[in-house]
Amino acid sequence: MTIVTLPRVFSGIQPTSDSIHLGNYLGALSHWVTLQQTHDCIYCVVDLHAITVEHDPALLRQRTRMLYAQLVAIGVDPSRSTLFVQSQVPAHAELQWVLGCITGMGEAGRMTQFKDKSQKEGSDRATVGLFTYPILQAADILLYQAAGVPVGEDQRQHLELSRDLAGRFNGRFGDTFTVPEALIVKETAKILDLQDPTSKMSKSSPAGCLSLLDPPADIVKRVKRAVTDSDGEVRFDPQNKPGLANLLTIHAALTGGTPTQSADQFSGGGYGPIKAAVADVVVAFVEPLQQRLAELTADPAELDRMIAAGGERAAALAAPTIAAVYERIGFVRGGA
Repeated sequence: MTIVTLPRVFSGIQPTSDSIHLGNYLGALSHWVTLQQTHDCIYCVVDLHAITVEHDPALLRQRTRMLYAQLVAIGVDPSRSTLFVQSQVPAHAELQWVLGCITGMGEAGRMTQFKDKSQKEGSDRATVGLFTYPILQAADILLYQAAGVPVGEDQRQHLELSRDLAGRFNGRFGDTFTVPEALIVKETAKILDLQDPTSKMSKSSPAGCLSLLDPPADIVKRVKRAVTDSDGEVRFDPQNKPGLANLLTIHAALTGGTPTQSADQFSGGGYGPIKAAVADVVVAFVEPLQQRLAELTADPAELDRMIAAGGERAAALAAPTIAAVYERIGFVRGGA
């Protein structure tokens, strides 16, 4: 009997909001679901990353559980993939410390996320945890010997740090880590803000964001108020008609076509029918997800059991790597 080993991928998402939004789903998380068919998937709710800025503990706990449940509701299968909460696997923090000891201060200081967030929050409020955030990201990936990491353009720099640290450790202490490659998923839908179609959809813009947990009436209202333009001609033209192009992109992504095909479908009819159709397909998409989420959250004890089982599975996968790291770094280990 031949055992087929699938290539392993790792990806994580922070529990920083109450709901996944449509841009999250179509831009990244839908691919988490499809990758399960071709890869050994390790997916993580990265709550350790979430405490690098000020937070409310009760809200973090609530959002962590809700995000886990939402990932299951959208189709991440805990029996097929390893889906877990980061803080339940201490090896993440353990490996971060080791990797931090081979990372230069200048190297860490050049990471764009620290620059961006420290400027936004103010340098006096920026934490050491925020500074070492990319090293924890590297630990997340390397701990599971991931061959590939689905990345957007804004994450390439952090993946390069992971590759550099893997190569550096391997060179100094012996072959230990898989050096991960960027996994570029083709035809990712970039969903923009409904009120400002020059910016990505974001929870920071409530009027321009469609969350998967929004009531259908709110979804319809926001789509019908989406910014378009005044000429009324239906065509897919992201440069000159970004608002309309965004609606066509959403329609195409949820119906399995292309934006141009969606434009052809509504050609000559003005913008009203497009907005109505987009609202309909979004509502049709979120309603079964909301029903599945209600089922998952109706039994908190069972949800916590699922989360715990995912943590145990991840810890078992991480154990050989952290053991090898400790052996090669020169730590004295207990036991026989």
